[in-house]
Amino acid sequence: MGSELRLSVLDQSPVAEQSTGSQALHNTIDLARLADELGYHRYWVAEHHGGPLLAGRSPEALIGPIAAATSRLRVGSGGVMLPHYSPLKVAETFSLLSGLFPGRIDLGLGRAAGTDPMTTLALQRDRRHAPADDFPEQLAELLGLLDGTLPATHPFARLAATLPGRPERPIPWLLGSSDQSAIWAGQLGLPYAFADFINPRGAGAAALYREHFTPSPLLPEPVVAVAAWAICAEEAEQAERLAASSRMAMRMLRRGRLIAVPPVERAVHFLAQEAGDDGGRRMILGSPGGVRGQLETVAAEYGAEEVIVVTITYDHAARRRSYELIAGEFELSGAGSADSKPGHAVTGIRG
Repeated sequence: MGSELRLSVLDQSPVAEQSTGSQALHNTIDLARLADELGYHRYWVAEHHGGPLLAGRSPEALIGPIAAATSRLRVGSGGVMLPHYSPLKVAETFSLLSGLFPGRIDLGLGRAAGTDPMTTLALQRDRRHAPADDFPEQLAELLGLLDGTLPATHPFARLAATLPGRPERPIPWLLGSSDQSAIWAGQLGLPYAFADFINPRGAGAAALYREHFTPSPLLPEPVVAVAAWAICAEEAEQAERLAASSRMAMRMLRRGRLIAVPPVERAVHFLAQEAGDDGGRRMILGSPGGVRGQLETVAAEYGAEEVIVVTITYDHAARRRSYELIAGEFELSGAGSADSKPGHAVTGIRG
């Protein structure tokens, strides 16, 4: 029997040492096609700036090619870092995508900069002063534009009717790794995705989300997804070795040294010589059965209906194989024989 737990993908487009950002982006399209075939539910792409590790800079630019290359996946941002943008521009972009790919587009929204302070400054249009800390106001304006609920007295109210993809619209999600994001998501009646791969102590935030949840036209009941970092291989020892590349890159990042994803052998040697830890991050590693058990444990901690799997390896083939093994263990539609169950529907929050 298959699992009731929904599985999805968060792809940060990792760049391998001696490879290129261009190749990483092509790998993203390749992995999305595979995820579509295997029966994963949604495929989100991230926004990170100013470093050699990740090529995912513009989810709004990647979503269209991914959606065009796939057929049943929901495709979206994990997420758009709203403080860098005007709400209208985000609304227009994701409305356009929704018009092109009806019922398949998610708009995951985050508050973090996704980079260091200097790169944040470079991203700003007006550099004369620090940007306002007005994320709640930005978010309210964006949601009002998307659902046409801005008050008639609002100066931008008429623009809601001009969004290019109407009547289609994206499903907004709030992303977070803190209590505050959980409270906002609950108060606004939005689905909530928690980044356990950043903060593995988020079960309390998920509880806060439910405590503060107010039903909305979009969502009558709370919906929680949790994004977890995982590598699966045929043998647990192999998964541990593959994880060395990401571990080395993360340790160097915490030291302020930005590198691309290093080869496994060099990373294993580095970790053997350098004292350190994984910065408190949860790493789900193992054979298919072991990874399934750990993913189910994380989902249970959060009361989540869905786990969004994040995987970084040096070798793209190893990343593909990890997602294949997980899909097979959970008996996702498309991961097994020709007798596999039909795929998930792609409309609505729970579809």
